[in-house]
Amino acid sequence: MSFQRFSILLACLALTPLWSKRPNVVFLVSEDNSIHYLKHYGYGASAPNIEALAAKGLTFNHAFSNSPVCSVARSTLATSILAPRGGFQYHRKSAKANLPKGYQPWSAMLRKAGYYATNNSKTDYNFVHDMKKLWDASSRKASWRNRPDKEMPFFHMQSFAHSHESSLHFSKGAMDSQKTGHDPAKVRLAPYFPDTQTFRYTHARYLDRIEVIDEQIGAVIDKLREDGLLEDTFVFYFGDHGGVLPRGKGYAYESGLHVPLVIRIPENFKHLTDHERGTRTDGFVSFIDFGPTVLNLAGLKANPLCDGRAFLGKGTSVKELSSRDEAFGYADRFDEKYDLVRFLRKGRYSYLRNLQGFYPDALQNNYRYRMLAFTEWRNLFKQGKLNEIQSQFHRPRPAEQLFDVEKDPHEVNDLSGDPKHSETLKEMRRLMQEKLREINDLSFFPESHMVANALGDGVAYGRKRQAEIARLAGIADLALLPWEEARKPLAQAMASDKEWDRYWACITASVIGESAKPLVANAKKLLSDENLMVRTRAAEFLGSIRALDPMPTLIGILNESKSSQEVLLTFNTVVYLRDYKGYAFDLSKVNLKSKAGESSRRTGYLSGKKNL
Repeated sequence: MSFQRFSILLACLALTPLWSKRPNVVFLVSEDNSIHYLKHYGYGASAPNIEALAAKGLTFNHAFSNSPVCSVARSTLATSILAPRGGFQYHRKSAKANLPKGYQPWSAMLRKAGYYATNNSKTDYNFVHDMKKLWDASSRKASWRNRPDKEMPFFHMQSFAHSHESSLHFSKGAMDSQKTGHDPAKVRLAPYFPDTQTFRYTHARYLDRIEVIDEQIGAVIDKLREDGLLEDTFVFYFGDHGGVLPRGKGYAYESGLHVPLVIRIPENFKHLTDHERGTRTDGFVSFIDFGPTVLNLAGLKANPLCDGRAFLGKGTSVKELSSRDEAFGYADRFDEKYDLVRFLRKGRYSYLRNLQGFYPDALQNNYRYRMLAFTEWRNLFKQGKLNEIQSQFHRPRPAEQLFDVEKDPHEVNDLSGDPKHSETLKEMRRLMQEKLREINDLSFFPESHMVANALGDGVAYGRKRQAEIARLAGIADLALLPWEEARKPLAQAMASDKEWDRYWACITASVIGESAKPLVANAKKLLSDENLMVRTRAAEFLGSIRALDPMPTLIGILNESKSSQEVLLTFNTVVYLRDYKGYAFDLSKVNLKSKAGESSRRTGYLSGKKNL
């Protein structure tokens, strides 16, 4: 080849767009549904369009949202950072967290690499962001069809709200007058639900919604086909977290975290994976892995700070993916309802660490109780009409739970006290302890402290306070020991000069419950602690074992605090002690100095205005 021809060839290559020979990626996201509502996963609604994607792609039997609620799940998805590590684990956020310096959500990385990125249209992010950097367009009109060059590769995300929890906020009149396509008599209720007309109708109605979602997904696929793009596009279908009947959305069980995931593999890019089209995988993936996977398909490297790993594209394989058998999840505050649960799935077993398990799952959460099924379930419990399994949701939870999900997919048979599973329990406990220390879980600080101190860079703050977080986790783990082993170190923690040691000592005493009564005198000293959150937790412990009336102390805290997060946590304690321990609470004695925020949900409930 002559030098002149070689120069012309180089010039032509230089003019080749940055995006040549890169696949498109589309995310189709249904809101609030776990695998339990799709026939493709064994039982549920028929979804021919999703099933057609699977026929030309890969079905994941073990895909997990890391969080069971929208904003936390979507923030994890957008960043590939575990939310308790980054400081965006609370729903709804009271303040946005900054990402680590120089760290970008992966959609912004795609844009820098020449992709046209669009979102239609839900975001719901708990971190500080610039929409103009994340997306070329984010609206109900956003589409790949609007890209300036039709040869430009694109990433498009589209969410479908027809399956959202709010779709089940129907009235008794609607239930009586609006028939469902699915026969309520034929639905399969989870064993923890009471078998009532309300639950059957609710389940059937939700299956109808899934069929509508499938039609909407089919419409997007048709557009890709019309544009001649289907065989150039990886299409991901998945749920944004579990749901949506009671004990799904908002709860760190399989029902809240185990989501459907089907990825259509395009003919023109099937060389990027060694998976055969039309197959299934048992390998475990979760939302932290989605970003690295899309970047890998696009020929890009993920930021080393991210928590996930690619499962498709260069350097991945069927064998390696099949070897993955772990998923991690978390549940913190949802609206006004506080909780602190960490979930670990390892192979066939799931392990739940209930760090505040004295709160029943059924603790009032106004938005949840807009659903007739939620309200009926609670009423039946109060009337004594539920069996043991159906009552679990309304009772305190053990500090740790172990389930064999293969034998017990609904997680109702806790094996943590079974000697036959003691070694499995120890191993799962060890793995969880390692994980919480590895990520420097910021939930070991109360939300008020995290918001005031950590949100400039949650990852860096956690790293700086690593030793303290590990120590606090150790105090929490005293609840896993026999009382005689836990008593002395717990008493020492209550008397510590470190405020969050005292805070966690009181929480742990509440988890232990009646056995911790010898620490009543220790806890009473903390009712005048300089830290209001320590006072709240001390009053909570003393009230939970009926050592004294906690309400005067709690009312004093509500009237003194200027922090909306402190007030919200204290109201959580008030509702727990009023509803489950029977203490009277006089709202007229409360004169808040803080901004209302989510606390308005609690004051509305306590004043008798339910389900706000």
